[in-house]
Amino acid sequence: NITCDVEMIRIQEINEAYERMLKSDVKYRFVIDMASLREA
Repeated sequence: NITCDVEMIRIQEINEAYERMLKSDVKYRFVIDMASLREA
């Protein structure tokens, strides 16, 4: 079986995740927790 490693983030953390991506500070694929949209 093939799987990928992911890092779950809340929608409120999207800007921080983008900044990390620009700095190449990413080990795993970001996945946005869509349930966090209700909290926004």
